[in-house]
Amino acid sequence: MQIEQQEIVIVTPEGEMPAFLCIPREDYPKPAVIVFMEAFGLTPHIKDVTRRIAQEGYLAIAPDLYHRNLPDNKFGYDEVESARSMMYSLDFKQTVEEDIKATLDYLKLRSDVDSDRIGVMGFCFGGSMAFYTATRFSAEIAVAAPFYGVVLDEWLEAVQNVTVPVYLFFGGADPFIPKERIAQIELRFQQLGKNYRLKVYDDADHGFFCSERSSYNKLAAEESWYELTEFFQKHMS
Repeated sequence: MQIEQQEIVIVTPEGEMPAFLCIPREDYPKPAVIVFMEAFGLTPHIKDVTRRIAQEGYLAIAPDLYHRNLPDNKFGYDEVESARSMMYSLDFKQTVEEDIKATLDYLKLRSDVDSDRIGVMGFCFGGSMAFYTATRFSAEIAVAAPFYGVVLDEWLEAVQNVTVPVYLFFGGADPFIPKERIAQIELRFQQLGKNYRLKVYDDADHGFFCSERSSYNKLAAEESWYELTEFFQKHMS
């Protein structure tokens, strides 16, 4: 599928936020997907995922949640401590929430987006943000697909606010998200009767989807992509 790529800016309460936008070349209103970045920033890998999502027929956008730290706000995969330091410096309850809301508002104002069919997904830090968005903005999205996102206790509590289908992807060998935590997350969704799916790739490490990382797991990446696209098609077609 032919797509158009653009570097755009989204107006937020704290200034302009860059974003990478990919648009399939169809005129009719189409579903949209927000791709939340890893802790390493809006990297070439995240832009590649955004392109791949657009090639599936979705308007896809990846906002730069580190925009307050421009221009030095992207890190190599060997710069873990620097990336984590920037991630932990964010104010999740205010500034990041404002950025997410601004991105949703931007999409809803576009004439080529079906505002009832907006999904969110993300990896690592972005997986956490996709999870958070489901707890905070369920009324404004259609689906959420977090990949190996750390879930804070308060977000786990807020699962009660989730009203959209959620597909959670985890690696069974992820040192940051132990199996006990994954079990807690699943139990919470089960107890509340939420519409969810949860997949654990037993041999996969944190970051298994990214081919640029040493933890890349080709089989898990390919299968999870298939599962993701089927999930989006089911709930946003």
